[in-house]
Parts: sequence; C-alpha cells; structure tokens
Amino acid sequence: MPDYTHAPEPLGVPTRRAALRLLDAVLRRGESLESALPAATRAIHGPDRGLAHAIAAETLRRLPDLDAMIDSVTKTNLPDDAKARMALRIALVQVLILGTPSHAAISTVLPLVDGGPRKLVHGVFGTLFRANMLLPEVPTLPAPVELRWEAAWGEEMVDAAGRAIAQVPPLDLTIADPSETEGWREKLGGESFMPGHLRLGDHDSVPDMAGFGDGAWWVQDIAASLPARLLGKGEGHVLDLCAAPGGKTLQLASAGWTVTSVDNSQSRIKRLRENLYRTHLKAEVVNADILEWAPSEPADAILIDAPCSATGIFRRHPDVLHRVRPSIIAETAALQSRIFARAADWVKPGGTLVYATCSLEPSEGEAQLDAFLAARSDYTIAPVDQSELPAGITPTEAGTIRTLPGMLADQGGCDGFFITRLKRA
Repeated sequence: MPDYTHAPEPLGVPTRRAALRLLDAVLRRGESLESALPAATRAIHGPDRGLAHAIAAETLRRLPDLDAMIDSVTKTNLPDDAKARMALRIALVQVLILGTPSHAAISTVLPLVDGGPRKLVHGVFGTLFRANMLLPEVPTLPAPVELRWEAAWGEEMVDAAGRAIAQVPPLDLTIADPSETEGWREKLGGESFMPGHLRLGDHDSVPDMAGFGDGAWWVQDIAASLPARLLGKGEGHVLDLCAAPGGKTLQLASAGWTVTSVDNSQSRIKRLRENLYRTHLKAEVVNADILEWAPSEPADAILIDAPCSATGIFRRHPDVLHRVRPSIIAETAALQSRIFARAADWVKPGGTLVYATCSLEPSEGEAQLDAFLAARSDYTIAPVDQSELPAGITPTEAGTIRTLPGMLADQGGCDGFFITRLKRA
C-alpha cells in the first residue's frame, strides 16, 4: 500500500504553517522574527519565505485589533495561544491586509488547527467576512506598550506610533560621498533631507539598484545616521562600539576617521566585513565583548550604539511590541550603564563621546545620560545644533536628540532614537 503518512501538505499550507511557527516563536518564546526565521521556514523556499514573514509581521502589527475582531463574534474568548485563534489571525490578516482571496485564506489555515475546532474557525471567519468588518485606520498598540509610552511621551505620541506601524517604512540611503547626493537623487529618485541622505518610496530590490554593487551608498534610517554625523569629519582615531552590522562604521570611515569597530556577534561581524568590502572602506574589526576587551590606548572619539530593547525600530520589527517586557528593558538598561561607564575611560582628554540607543524607553536614553553625568564630572553635554539635523528633527532643550513617532510623518517618519554628544574635560 502507498505510504500516506508523509504526504505533502496542500499548496499554500506549508507557508502558513511557517507563519504560525514564527508567531509562536515571538508570542510564546519571546524570540525576534529575524532570529526565528531560519528554523521556522526551513521547509519552504524563495518567495514563500517572504510571504510567511509578511503574514507574521502584519499579524503582529495588527494583533490587538485582530483579536478584538475575533472576540466580538465568539461566546467565550479563545485562549491567546490557541491554534484556533492563531489560525483566525493568519486568515484575517491575509484578507484584510495582504489582499488574499477569502477562500484561499481560510482553506490554507484550517489544516493548522490539527484536529481542533475547524468548524469554529470556519464559522468565526465566515461571520466576520459576511459582516464586512474592517480593521481600524489607526492600529491599536498592545496595552502594556500604550500605557508605557503614554506615560513617557503622551497620547499624541501613542497615536503617531499607531499611524506609523500601519505604514510601510520608506527606504533611507546614506551616500558615501555627501557631495554626490544630488547626482544619486537624479539617478534613483526620491528626496534628500540633508547632504549624504536619500529617501526612496517605491524601489527595486536593493542589490539591483544602481550604486549598490559599487558601494556608493548603504541602507540606513535617517535617525540611525545621526549619531555618526555628530562626530563630523575625521580627526584621528574613533572606536565604534557595538558596531555591527556596520552602518555607522561606514559613515565614520567615509568621513576620514581611522576606525576600530568592535562587536561581540560573529554573524553580525561577518555582515560588517561584507559591507566594508562592498563599499571599499577600511576599518579594524574586532570580535569581542567590550565588557572584557579594552583598547591599547585612548581614542580621540567613541561612538556607542548601545544594545537596547530596540523598541524604536518597531515599524520594521513589530515583534518588539509583543516580546519586549519591562524586565528586558531593565536588563538592557543595566548593561548600557556598564558599557557607558567603561567606555568613558577610553576617551582622550578633550575628546568626544556619542551615546545612542534605538529605544523609545527613557530608562535606555535620558535616564542613562542623567546617571552618567551625575557620576562623571569630567564630561559635559556638547549641545547639538539645528544645523546638524534635518528639518523636522530638532534638538531638545538640553542639546540632545530624541526622535519620536510623528517626526517627519508627512515624509514617511523615522525610527525612535536617543542620542547625546559629550565632551571630556
């Protein structure tokens, strides 16, 4: 007799099963989408991997609203981790966001229930589809995130964050030679907010775009490009700490600095080396933990892009809204304090230190600076001037930078960062 125990699943089901694995990894195990992707999609290839990622990411962007929709037509709420709820989330987001026909959306998720309440899933989906229910224009943030950000930044920021997560972020490029910005704008289109920057809307695959293979530019959000810009033209030796995958290293090297880049991740160091090779730029690359490593001599400048909760990049990584909890924020804040204090001793007298995090949590930004200055009388803030920033991003009264959802909103927004520039006496 034929062996049907390992018969292939119907077309489209493996991709949805991979999306289910991704959601389970984020929501139940606290993994990031990117780290979970290889294992979750090992059974599928090519465009199907991209589709599985898109389904999972869009589900995470809209999770509170999808769940509210599901709960509105069930007598009792399904458990958060029930496969029936997961299957409904995946089916609904395909129809409402990705434009998948309803029959394809439901037929490819029913096998995910694995002997569970298929009739319930089919019935709930059918009820919602017949009612022509729509997701709200402005997505609802997860309740813990909304409460935390409203307390820190106010209701207007929370509303802006909801609007930001509903939009596909634009593509920002940093141009290796700022004097060529206008030339690349003519070749690639888009708009420039400042020399060395280009923002694109619709675009080809990045590796296929003019200038990529020649290393004329690299992908980097406008907010992420600001820390290295604050060090200006190269005047000596700079340490780029927590450097990989290397956007800031490339900026510093192209600005004329002698760069030593340090990171403890071998895979990310590999990407940094690849980026240096593609752009024909040079830096000394060190694979080490900076809590154990130390330079042989003090540096003229140091850039610390400290490890953090990464809640500021939620537009591109919506998983952070669901897996980053107060305990993780507290843990990374404690690590930042140790890195900040240790690296400060490596700056020459009269040198400059730039500290940055891609976080929207004050404990990973403003509070870090306050504690550092209270402990180090040899450091003072070197205020950032508006002339160093694009229109739409302004320095704080203290002379630091805090980018929030809502800034540059009409031009596509920016990531959330805290940045400060300090001078050593």
